[in-house]
Amino acid sequence: MPVLSRADDSVVGRWWWSVDRVMLTALLLLVGLGYVLALAATPATNLSLNDPNTIVMIRQIVYLLTAGILMVGVSMLDLHYVKLAALATGVVFLVLTGFTLVHGVVVDGGRRWIALPGFTIQPSEFLKPALIIATAWLLAERRRTPGFPGMFAAIGLNSLVVLILLRQPDVGSTALVLATFFVQLFLDGLNAFFVGLGVAGFGAAGFAAFELIAHVHKRVMLFLHPTKDKAYQALTALSAFANGGLWGRGPGEGQVKHYLPDARADFVFAVAGEEFGMFLCLGIIALYAVIVLRGFMRVLRETDPFVALASAGLLTSFGLQAFINMASSLSMIPTKGMTLPFLSYGGSAVLATGLHMGFLLALTRRRTHAERVTDGLFGLGMQDRAV
Repeated sequence: MPVLSRADDSVVGRWWWSVDRVMLTALLLLVGLGYVLALAATPATNLSLNDPNTIVMIRQIVYLLTAGILMVGVSMLDLHYVKLAALATGVVFLVLTGFTLVHGVVVDGGRRWIALPGFTIQPSEFLKPALIIATAWLLAERRRTPGFPGMFAAIGLNSLVVLILLRQPDVGSTALVLATFFVQLFLDGLNAFFVGLGVAGFGAAGFAAFELIAHVHKRVMLFLHPTKDKAYQALTALSAFANGGLWGRGPGEGQVKHYLPDARADFVFAVAGEEFGMFLCLGIIALYAVIVLRGFMRVLRETDPFVALASAGLLTSFGLQAFINMASSLSMIPTKGMTLPFLSYGGSAVLATGLHMGFLLALTRRRTHAERVTDGLFGLGMQDRAV
């Protein structure tokens, strides 16, 4: 990219000098690592287009490229257009997520996908970032407009999404949505009594899931008694980290991808550990930490309630998803089929993450007085933020 002057008043010039370049760099590094792991997690291939492994690898590279472009493009939006984009995305993918209950494709017991010519899509992945932004707007608007039922509307909207996710069923996404919503309510000033009630509710819901949902019960028991109950996935993933050691066995030399059916998705972190070693794994963890901590540092300085709540929600969802994936690969928690952002295989997951982090970069940009956002549609006024 040519050097841009601070006097450059073009869209790209204004974006470059206002976006958080540290966060952007960390995200682009994750996209680059996703490319490397798309190659590493693919079993040996002859690079023929007749080889299914080659097709999977090429698809993932295209998904990553598209996600990177989408992330940068969305990050250029002003706050007003972030809300419009989130509203449009939310309406479309809420309808499509509900549609999965009627005509969804069943995979591993879950009806979460819609079949389209040549590929499938998981609408709930795109719904989550839009839901976070809509929730932030509802909570912020109730403070700005007396009498506006923002809290009840936010609770109703999140309850509707949770009910649909439970019907699919998608316990992991349900827990992620609820945890993110709870963090947004907490930052909005939720009463201490209700904070305690929420924590107790999470505990009760977890116990109920353990008792009533067969696959949740099985995963928890495998976590508690891995050798007794032959926790194949967890033990195989741990052996991959042990085989990799500090520096790894080398690109393409790992074996876990041949034995774990979800190696390129749920256990891609184990593939990274085996082929590239502990130091690369620590580097991956550091990248996620930089993004989350850098983002929350911006949130702490934010004076606009909407931006603070939306950014905190997006960061919470992103950070929790990364933690759950890596922690389950390391057998720190029960295994959970949740992707590692930008690194795991999956078109819906990768593209939705690009949208998710594009919204975050747009929200956390510094803005000059010349870039004021007026009330416009929805009556959503935003305070200026000086560079």
